[in-house]
Amino acid sequence: MHKEDKIFAAPMNSVEDFKFDEAVADVFPDMIQRSVPGYHTIINTIGELAQRYVTPGSNVYDLGCSLGAASLSVSRATSKTPCQIFAVDNSPAMTKRCERIVQSFTLPNAIDVQCQSAQQTEIKNASMVIMNFTLQFIAPADRPALLRKIADGLTPGGILVLSEKIRHPSAAGNELLVDLHHQFKRNNGYSELEVSQKRAALENVMLTDTFSVHENRLKDAGFQDVVMWFKCFNFTSLIAIKGPKETGVE
Repeated sequence: MHKEDKIFAAPMNSVEDFKFDEAVADVFPDMIQRSVPGYHTIINTIGELAQRYVTPGSNVYDLGCSLGAASLSVSRATSKTPCQIFAVDNSPAMTKRCERIVQSFTLPNAIDVQCQSAQQTEIKNASMVIMNFTLQFIAPADRPALLRKIADGLTPGGILVLSEKIRHPSAAGNELLVDLHHQFKRNNGYSELEVSQKRAALENVMLTDTFSVHENRLKDAGFQDVVMWFKCFNFTSLIAIKGPKETGVE
């Protein structure tokens, strides 16, 4: 049984910026389930995509792995495809718990848990890279270079799975999606106070982009195609595909 998320249940004199600290790590499974529509669908589909795209002897990188749900999904789905999975997060609280969770399973493909930032991680010989609600917490100025590094480190035909909370281009449309998401949270047991304080905590640290910004930036980084495969309210998951190896002309 997961611990219930009560982090924002009591009134706060001053709401601090959201951090992936011990308190969040302690309730993260409950928090993510009650806050992100379609989370389990996304995790399960990451495994299905791994079956399709992960190649023998390649690497898989789960950047911003939190407690390792996506990495575990990949490992279980690739039992017939030997690969190395790297679960990376810059939160010591998350990686400590992730390490314990990973070690509690007998897995077909090993998961190497590393405490470092996505920007610090070397991407090489990768058939699949996952950023499941991670890019939105990285400074906007750093996003293009990180995506170029990922594209460069992918093998031809490899993919980046990018899940993000996005912003609708119009203010009215965006507010509608925000309201629908907040109602989703209320329906999952969060109070009006919790919804309000959590929104304030995320305001300065989760900086969202529109789909078109994501698409253009991914193509500028070197991806051939960008496929939106999931969307619910203002949450989406994309598959960015690196093109096949170019052959020289004689």
